[in-house]
Amino acid sequence: MDSNLSASAKRVQDALHGFGLDCKVKELAESTRTAVDAANAVGCDVGQIVKSLVFRGKSSGKAVFVVASGANQVNEKSLAVLVGEKIGKADADFVREQTGFAIGGVSPVGHPAPLHTYVDEDLLGYDELWAAAGTPHALFSLTPEQLCLITSGEVVNIKKVLAA
Repeated sequence: MDSNLSASAKRVQDALHGFGLDCKVKELAESTRTAVDAANAVGCDVGQIVKSLVFRGKSSGKAVFVVASGANQVNEKSLAVLVGEKIGKADADFVREQTGFAIGGVSPVGHPAPLHTYVDEDLLGYDELWAAAGTPHALFSLTPEQLCLITSGEVVNIKKVLAA
């Protein structure tokens, strides 16, 4: 069943099975690298896409993992307050080191070690979500409850309010 998946996608599928979830990783021909690409590929609202973002504490150097609605931008000032230090976006090498995945395919599950995670509260407003599964062509559907389970994330109001 999983034998046709790439190594990264299989690692995500195995992690999902490890949580006892029956979520199925799907690899597609079209790109799912961006939230818009992913939404178009599966035919859902961009808000249903789980963006997996890695930030880095400026003084601690620790990874801060955020799963945000594809429709939202993260308010980095609010995130810094939650974390207790200034933060910055992580570079590609740091993202791969911390998550085991390349940018564009970072899954919310299957990391080498657990990451402190914040979950965008707007994701809880959907019945079904879609998250990256290890490559820019792989994803899986899950519920908000399943997302909170697999990330052990803290649900927060993290979106940046854009001027009208």
